[in-house]
Parts: sequence; structure tokens; C-alpha cells
Amino acid sequence: MRTRRLGKTDLELTTIGMGTWAIGGPWEFGWGPQDDEDSVAAIRTAIESGVNWIDTAPAYGCGHAEEVVGMVLKELPDRPIIATKCGLLWNEKREKVTCLKKESVLAECDASLRRLGVDVIDLYQMHWPDPDEQLEEGWEAMVRLKEQGKVRYIGLSNCSLRQIKRAEAITPPASLQPPYSMIRRDAEVVLLGYCRKNNMGVVAYSPMQKGLLTGKYTAEKVATLAPDDHRHRDPNFHGERLEANLRLVEGITAIARKYDRTPGQLAIAWVLRRDEVTAAIVGARSRKQIEETVQAGDWRLSAGDIAEIDKLIEQHQAQIKGL
Repeated sequence: MRTRRLGKTDLELTTIGMGTWAIGGPWEFGWGPQDDEDSVAAIRTAIESGVNWIDTAPAYGCGHAEEVVGMVLKELPDRPIIATKCGLLWNEKREKVTCLKKESVLAECDASLRRLGVDVIDLYQMHWPDPDEQLEEGWEAMVRLKEQGKVRYIGLSNCSLRQIKRAEAITPPASLQPPYSMIRRDAEVVLLGYCRKNNMGVVAYSPMQKGLLTGKYTAEKVATLAPDDHRHRDPNFHGERLEANLRLVEGITAIARKYDRTPGQLAIAWVLRRDEVTAAIVGARSRKQIEETVQAGDWRLSAGDIAEIDKLIEQHQAQIKGL
């Protein structure tokens, strides 16, 4: 699989990284029940397929995703690059709690190191800049962790340009992790260009828009999602917006079929068409899922295909604006 350098760091990331949001299991923003054996098989398959980095976070399943990753790391002869995050905690109801206070960030890092079973985290990211007024305090704590040797590089996730510049006033972030897909394109407005100009790595998450762009969902299937699957609360999975999203999927499916590919693979390759994007984080809950999507890592779309896809996206955006 192709690799790209993450900004100014020495990390060479494969264009696809293994995402672990869903394998954490139930919590406020979970994806329903998940079998740990399936999770372990998915991570192993990703590594065997050439993926060299894993993205996780303490909040995913209230620590469980990191624990599952740690289980796999113990069995691997060569450790992949590990990226995790800080700033999201949870209460007794498994609901998210945001905190970027210094002592909290320092403690979170120690807890992640224990769950993962590693001595150092390769990329440590601020999960959300929330509370906003604590951004500087949280970022300074992350700088301290780097100085202590507990993390190698520090980055931001889900941040605006204004928030990036506030962090830069303390020390430049190694990377940014924004949501980016055919349905969610706001990163293109200013963030990707800014990252290019400043040689900041970009690891895009949710390139398949939480599964919508895989071609595997219909209104009927969405209705059968687990009751605690957070996608029930996502407007993209309901009503006329869902109908518009599925029409877009029909269009990209037709393009993918010309190459005996899947719409999910096309959605990932489309995100990777941008040079600013170092890699795409691709979540998987089973061996079968990652076996399919990992094939997108080396797919280079032609200019003609990109132009055709852009027309479909323009039509989709016009439909969404009218809702």
C-alpha cells in the first residue's frame, strides 16, 4: 500500500489507517453491540493487508477500544504506528464528558498507555477542542507529554482554523484530523489549504460517512440498526436527507462498477485524491469489511472519474440545500 509522510514528522503512514470507533462497543456515541473476536480479527486483517497504523481513542467504548487494540499489539511481532486521543471522558451512564484541564490530560495519557500496553504513543490528538476556553491549557499539557517522552507527536482533531492558530501560538500541531467525505466537504473550504501551506499532516475520518457511502444501507436497513446505535440520532440517516444521500450512492455505485469496485472503495479513493490528505481512517467491525475497504488504498481515480463524481456531488448538495 502507498505511504505518505505525515506533515513534518518522520511518520510514514499507509494511505489507509485502521479506525476503531465502532469496535469500542456501547457508549453514548457507540454503534451498537460488538463482538471482541470480530474486532481482533478486523485489526489483524488490517495489519496483514499492509495497514501500518491504528487510530483509536479512550472514549470509544469508554476505554474498551484501546483495550482491544492492546490485546492485538501483544501478539504482533512488529508494532504498528499508534494514534490515540484525549479530552473526552465519560460518566457512570457512559455519556461523554469533555475536559481539557492539565491534570486530566496528563492522567488520560497514562491510562491510554496502560490500556494499549505501550511505552509511547506515536500521535496524540486533542479529540475535540471542548471546552473551548480550556484549549490552551490542554494543548500545553500535551506539549508537556511530548517533552516527557510519553508521546512522539501531538495533533488536533475537529478544530476550526481559529482554534488551530491558537494552538500554533504555543507549538505547531503535527496534524489535523477532520471529518471529510463526499457528503461532508467543509474541510475543503479553508482547512486543507491551510494544512498544505503549513505542511501539517491530515488524517481524514469518516470517509464513508459512517457507512452511508458503502452502498449497504437502505431506509429499511437503517431502521434495523441497534437501538443504541448513535446513527439513529444522525440527520443524514433520516427522511429526505437520507433519500438524497442514497441517490448519491446510486450514482457513485455506477462509476465504481465500471472498475469492478464498490462504492465504499470509491468513497475512500475520492478522499485520498487530495494531496493534502495524508491518509484516511477507515473503520471496520469485521475481517470482511477491512478486506474490502483496504483495497482502496492504491486506487488512483482518473480526472474524468473525479469530474463525473463532482457533478453528482453538486447535484446532491443542491438537493440538500432545498430541504
